[in-house]
Amino acid sequence: MSDWKPKRFWKDSTVVAVDGGFTVELDDRRVKTPAKADLILPTRPMAEAVAGEWDAQEKEVNPAVMPFTRSANAAIDKVRIQHGEVADMLADYGDSDLLCYRATHPQELQDRQSAEWDPALDWAETALSARLVPVAGVLHQPQPESALATLRSRVHGLDAFQLAAFHDLVSLSGSLILGFAAAMNWRKPDEIWRISRLDETWQIEQWGHDEEAHQVAEAKKAAFMHAKRFFELSV
Repeated sequence: MSDWKPKRFWKDSTVVAVDGGFTVELDDRRVKTPAKADLILPTRPMAEAVAGEWDAQEKEVNPAVMPFTRSANAAIDKVRIQHGEVADMLADYGDSDLLCYRATHPQELQDRQSAEWDPALDWAETALSARLVPVAGVLHQPQPESALATLRSRVHGLDAFQLAAFHDLVSLSGSLILGFAAAMNWRKPDEIWRISRLDETWQIEQWGHDEEAHQVAEAKKAAFMHAKRFFELSV
């Protein structure tokens, strides 16, 4: 049974408007989530992306090549049910944000962090009304409570589909601020990803390229780019 895979049984994948949004029908059968909930998507473009994935399946259904379907399932079956817990977990990144923990040496790395990360913190102060403060070293130092409360409120304001995407934008970058920056189009997503990888890039420059680490990083980058696209399709 462990080798069993669902077979393609349908001819056409169709987007259908329903109460609360859009769904996907395989011939005349509506797609369900793994938890058997109705797959109701907030926008037609998202439903079209999901329908396209189902239409691309051949003899067997392969969830590994259906990222929009997987993200939608996660939004409905997991995030919607645990919205508060997920939002709190992501908001907690603000108190230990990647952008705030700066190297104590060498000066070249310090300068690079300031040049790359300070503009993101400046943007957050303007766009999010929250100023986080850089600190030297890796020991935790609490951020201003007013800023953290503002950021927490913004995270809780995201709906289940936005929050499912935001989860990956934050966890993959290690930064609540960069997660918002990607979601709100501060810069192009590949540029934001590059900024999040500053320390790793520095290490590569010092110690050389590692192929296995590179492959892992590329997989994370692809997931980050997908999360950005899923967020866009949710609104």
